[in-house]
Amino acid sequence: MIYLDYNGSTPLAPEVAETIRRFLDGPYGNPSALHWASRPARDAIEDARAEVAALFHCAPGEVVFTSGGTESINHAIKGAFFARGGAGSHIITTRVEHPSTLSTCAFLESLGAAVTYLPVDATCRVDPAVVRAAITDRTILVSIMHANGETGTIQPIPEIAAITRAGGVLLHLDAAQTAGKIPLDVEALGVDLLSIAAQKMYGPKGVGALYIRDGVALEPLVHGADHQSGRRAGTESALLASALGTACRLARDLSPMAGVQDLRDELHRRLLARYGDRLHLNGHPEHRLPNTLNVSFEGQIGSEILDRMPGIAATTGSACHEGRVTVSSVLKAMGVSESVGAGTVRFSLGRPTTVAEIDATVQAVAAAVTD
Repeated sequence: MIYLDYNGSTPLAPEVAETIRRFLDGPYGNPSALHWASRPARDAIEDARAEVAALFHCAPGEVVFTSGGTESINHAIKGAFFARGGAGSHIITTRVEHPSTLSTCAFLESLGAAVTYLPVDATCRVDPAVVRAAITDRTILVSIMHANGETGTIQPIPEIAAITRAGGVLLHLDAAQTAGKIPLDVEALGVDLLSIAAQKMYGPKGVGALYIRDGVALEPLVHGADHQSGRRAGTESALLASALGTACRLARDLSPMAGVQDLRDELHRRLLARYGDRLHLNGHPEHRLPNTLNVSFEGQIGSEILDRMPGIAATTGSACHEGRVTVSSVLKAMGVSESVGAGTVRFSLGRPTTVAEIDATVQAVAAAVTD
């Protein structure tokens, strides 16, 4: 069995698993209390907050723990909407965002928000000039993903940030796919809000974080007691926070990604050598995550390819319903035709991926893709 769906979810890193094991019998006191049983839990949470902050290159006080990427995105977008104008305010996003962003924006439209969904080019990139043209005097927020999980395309965030800063508009970055793959420096990127999910970076499901630049006011998504400086109510989990902290500490070392990119490129070269013009790359050839290869086999059906190689865990960018194949909304936004997009397969490699697994994948594809 070969796992090549690391953009979907990652296994626990051994160091993260060890952290979790320690906390199963670890501090059990409520971290908000002041007695002896609570101090170890509170200290563990603040240590973990510092680890997340080190990944972001921000102050620990700018980090809020959440239940995952979806909550972080909801908090950023809804929090900005309710804190900065409500009905009549304007939000900008793109057509290729994660469903948690698109669904949140659709919900806010029902409350009176105006939302602009920007197009992307054939490589899945947003033109900063299009962002500039979309900003109005009612714009409060631009929400965009750092890199697309389907194609791996990395967006020109510093250029977009220069535009939003000049216009006094908040910029939220969905960085779930980039943490641990490329640098995450909130100052270099120029963002005001940034969200991550532990499950995408060798941590457990059910925990994430939201960076909120000092001075940015958001309405809390979860109301209750005054936890996390009043920004997210609910008793914090020392176990989950510490697991995320360990994952963030590991993610700061990007040196393994050079080897992952070499394996990704080798897989692409070997498939290209076999299928030639019948193989189409989806995504930017250079500005792309080092682990992601999204390709379309012309004349094929992606789901059928995967069915014929059950030992390979990968995903497809198409769906078949009642005999009709439709391509994903991301590929449609890029202008990929249904005849090409129907044969899409995404291979997303991880730090544990080996040369032997790439060799076996090439052989499996050769047997699955008919001439």
